[in-house]
Amino acid sequence: MDVLRVVSLMAATMTMGLVAGVFGLYAHTVMPGLAKTDDRTFVGAFQAMDRAIINPWFMGGGFLGALIFTVVATITHIGRPELPWVAVALVLYIVTFVITIAINVPMNDALKAAGDPDSIADLAAVRARFDEARWVGWNLVRVLGSTTAFGLLAWALVVHGKSS
Repeated sequence: MDVLRVVSLMAATMTMGLVAGVFGLYAHTVMPGLAKTDDRTFVGAFQAMDRAIINPWFMGGGFLGALIFTVVATITHIGRPELPWVAVALVLYIVTFVITIAINVPMNDALKAAGDPDSIADLAAVRARFDEARWVGWNLVRVLGSTTAFGLLAWALVVHGKSS
């Protein structure tokens, strides 16, 4: 059980770090860069990035992996001193996960559903309907949630090391 406990906590920490990094990269690089582009570039680039991010590396190794490994880490740490840190990380990531599925993904899908930027008559209207400020605001919540969860999981590793 101790091996599963340690491996799940390490995997939860690493995958959470990956997710926090992705959300953070969008917050401080991708979206500010896209904000400075024309409507065609914004729509086309965002559509392309959104299609590209749906891959096994991000989905399995990050987005879903962080949830699964943190659930396993929570279960395997019941009765252990690390549990409060891992459990709060799980709650924060569940909130982040729900925000992603309920808000950001539908916004992404709506932008992709607008079609090929070369065939969109009014790119400005498509971009305005996307509502960059709303997407960016909710992404910032995802950054804060996942980064805090990553820190809590890292601290749980420290607590585990002290209690072993």
